[in-house]
Amino acid sequence: MTKKERLSIILNLINSEEICTQEELTERLNSLGHNVSQSTVSRDINELNLIKSQGKNKKSIYVHAGANTKTASPQIIGLLKQIIVSVDSANNLVVIKTLAGNAGSAGMAVDQMHFPQVIGTVAGDDTLLVVAKTNSDADVIVKTLRNL
Repeated sequence: MTKKERLSIILNLINSEEICTQEELTERLNSLGHNVSQSTVSRDINELNLIKSQGKNKKSIYVHAGANTKTASPQIIGLLKQIIVSVDSANNLVVIKTLAGNAGSAGMAVDQMHFPQVIGTVAGDDTLLVVAKTNSDADVIVKTLRNL
């Protein structure tokens, strides 16, 4: 199995199952006949940009932080890269600082990314407030936007 195939299998697993730990992911891969170590899985998690988010049963599960960038056009991603100055969070609130006069554009772009974690956005002149469902959802949004 190539590394690319293994990464694809990991993404399929976390999208179809609630995987909570590296050990659990390693066991699942091994049960599918892919002999991997926990250290390999750890490196794969970092490379895939996987982070922890709240699952259905309030357990922390692995999710792909960059998944939402696929729903926005390259122009929207490019716009965000140009206008975002900083992205931070406090609990379930994400604060995005933009170049002056660009918070509305950033809000439109975030809305077009269709984050399932977002409840809503409010734009000022150079600041966009994004309200996430949970604190861990805010972390997903921050990591995704920082990695554009």
